[in-house]
Amino acid sequence: MSDEWQDCMDHCVEVAKEAGKMIREALQKDISIMEKSSPVDLVTETDRKVEQLIISSIKEKYPTHSVIGEESVAAGASSVLTDDPTWIIDPIDGTTNFVHRFPYVCVSIGFTVKKEVEFGIVYSCVEDKMYTAQKGKGAFCNGVQIKVSGQEDIKQSLVLTEMMFNKNPERFKAMLANVKSILTIPVHGIRSPGSAAINMCLVACGSADAYYHMGIHCWDMAGGAAIVREAGGVIVDISGGPFDLMSRRLIVASTKAIADRIAEEITEFDVGRDDAKVQ
Repeated sequence: MSDEWQDCMDHCVEVAKEAGKMIREALQKDISIMEKSSPVDLVTETDRKVEQLIISSIKEKYPTHSVIGEESVAAGASSVLTDDPTWIIDPIDGTTNFVHRFPYVCVSIGFTVKKEVEFGIVYSCVEDKMYTAQKGKGAFCNGVQIKVSGQEDIKQSLVLTEMMFNKNPERFKAMLANVKSILTIPVHGIRSPGSAAINMCLVACGSADAYYHMGIHCWDMAGGAAIVREAGGVIVDISGGPFDLMSRRLIVASTKAIADRIAEEITEFDVGRDDAKVQ
């Protein structure tokens, strides 16, 4: 990463700590829950307050930078990725976990320049684990360098994905069929922690060997993408092709061999794109 962006990285860590404190405090109070696109797509007042905290801090310090935030996009803001320095923010990744006080809840922030991720942070605030990565400088958890497991054998792997209701019956059927396909390879098991960014960090630190998902968003992936790559991992499209941050789909793995095998097993279905409105 160019030293030009070091100040941005330092600021990102500090604002993530502030956001994490706000989330922890909110977990001690009653949580007001609202629905977005479906009964399982939840948002809380804390999501919105945390995003406002992060964006206002960034805009005050870096007024010329662009921002893509989950709740801002839900309210009608653009989700177009340009060449400009851009902060991609998920104020609470794992909102359903937050609602149920299930401890995998994080702040995820990725920073891109010319559409390439320069750095990322994922702050798992209940665990108090700060994952950070800068382009070309390695990945860390609370300052200790992390590496992927290096596992090459899919049959010796622990795989992560997320499963939830989908009102499209064909997509729902395909999602369940994909889980069956992976389980019957067989693998050691499948886990669903409930946060895309934390899932990526679990692969980055070697606690899991792969993670696949269709239907997530750029704000779920941007912070974790930097961390996985700098930890020596692989990120590809669900097809096995090049990773596209706006594609809403990915495979993360400890090695290319694992990623390729998962891509062979997966049945793809259309999930749209985050930048579809400009196509």
